[in-house]
Amino acid sequence: MGMVSRAAVVWEGDLMSGKGTVSAVGSKAFGGLPVSWAARTETPSGKTSPEELLASAHASCFAMAFSAGLGRAKTPPTRLEVSCAVTFDKVGEGWKVKSSALEVKGMVPGLDQAGFQAAAAAAKDGCPISQALKGNVELSVKAALSR
Repeated sequence: MGMVSRAAVVWEGDLMSGKGTVSAVGSKAFGGLPVSWAARTETPSGKTSPEELLASAHASCFAMAFSAGLGRAKTPPTRLEVSCAVTFDKVGEGWKVKSSALEVKGMVPGLDQAGFQAAAAAAKDGCPISQALKGNVELSVKAALSR
């Protein structure tokens, strides 16, 4: 059986004025993070959103996949700095996660910019979170090698 990760949410009130908290059940790495509809569509005001949590998941998954791929190619990274921007927007009558845009800057001895970009594209396509989003969300990666 595979690894099962769990989170839980307690929500109070209606969608527009309600609020909730999300917690990592298994790891207990975070707990009681406030969430709200306004954090998804207006201003975060100290609250998070499913899309911000998705951006966190995608950035960290991509960083691991990229590091693994570089290691397999015998060019392990010294440092990778990854960010992810997930866009949530109204589409027709509903709302949709439209895109997940990764950006990575990295220090990788023995690798040129073209090799870095190719490895970043492979990691974007191969990371498990990308695989979960593929076909439903536009995925992109912008990669810059630093020295």
